[in-house]
Amino acid sequence: MLLDGRPVLSCLVLAQIAADRAIVTVEGLADGTRLHPLQEAFAELGAAQCGYCTPAFLLVASALLSTNPRPTRPDIAEALAGTLCRCTGYLKIFEAVELAASRSAHGIGPVDAEDPHGHD
Repeated sequence: MLLDGRPVLSCLVLAQIAADRAIVTVEGLADGTRLHPLQEAFAELGAAQCGYCTPAFLLVASALLSTNPRPTRPDIAEALAGTLCRCTGYLKIFEAVELAASRSAHGIGPVDAEDPHGHD
């Protein structure tokens, strides 16, 4: 989860410590039915396989992009180094973060999950 915008291991944070602080889980990344650009990029590029590690990657990448909206591949690799995946080999994950950063830099916002192609 993100605690005051910083990634933390939720299983190691006492409830008392989290009281009255901003908490974001992977479910909180989307804006209603509008997917976060990272969620869209992960789905589009097949960056998630079993899905076990995906919430952590999405949250850590979100924290990275909030402080560094145009990260380099080494920046991404360093930020995500503490999150492990046994399925993908990381390339698709790095590419998804790069895609989301690129789209955000070009003003391409979240996508509506109920209507991903923008139809009325």
